[in-house]
Amino acid sequence: MRYVIPSRDVLAETLLAAGPSAPTLCEGWETKELAAHLFLREHRPAASLGIVLKPFAGATEKATRKTAAKAATPEGYRRLVRKFRAGPPPFSPLRIESVDRSANLIEYLVHTEDVRRAGTRWAPRALDEEYSEALWGELIKRAALLYRGVDLGIVLVRPDGPRHVAKRAHVSVAIVGEPAELLMHAHGRRAHSLVTFEGQPDAVALLDSADIGP
Repeated sequence: MRYVIPSRDVLAETLLAAGPSAPTLCEGWETKELAAHLFLREHRPAASLGIVLKPFAGATEKATRKTAAKAATPEGYRRLVRKFRAGPPPFSPLRIESVDRSANLIEYLVHTEDVRRAGTRWAPRALDEEYSEALWGELIKRAALLYRGVDLGIVLVRPDGPRHVAKRAHVSVAIVGEPAELLMHAHGRRAHSLVTFEGQPDAVALLDSADIGP
């Protein structure tokens, strides 16, 4: 829980500061829908099946909109964010540290930035070195999945040296950035990630149009 609980707090504070109707990088969602999503995936997992199973997508969207509608007022929104901030319910698998870390460490980072970077003016946060290492560790576990829709080799490169081959192919592109920025790119936030690319121009162009993300 070393990084998950603090990152949950940061996300909650970011949501509260933005208010219920602020834009996010999640298409079609304002902050109240994002808060509803975060609450439902931990407290009503059945209502969130559509996140990973397309046949349930309609039901998940309906549940998200219904929960968000109750959070349209400032007080309703604060109440919803407080429930999220309190953590998963008793006996939830997310009470297990390893499960919580796997499910939420990246989730919380990306969604915090979804709120922060949705405006016209933003700057990257200065993250603790050990926190960045933890993010990197989670990223390389799932990088192949996140870039599965790319018909290229993908190499993730940190400015301080470490690199990870996410996918092998005859033609590759190296994506260079800090762990948090690489995570944003890998989750489809291309226009809002501070990364650079190394590779043939046509390969970089192909990456720019590829399907990236969960």
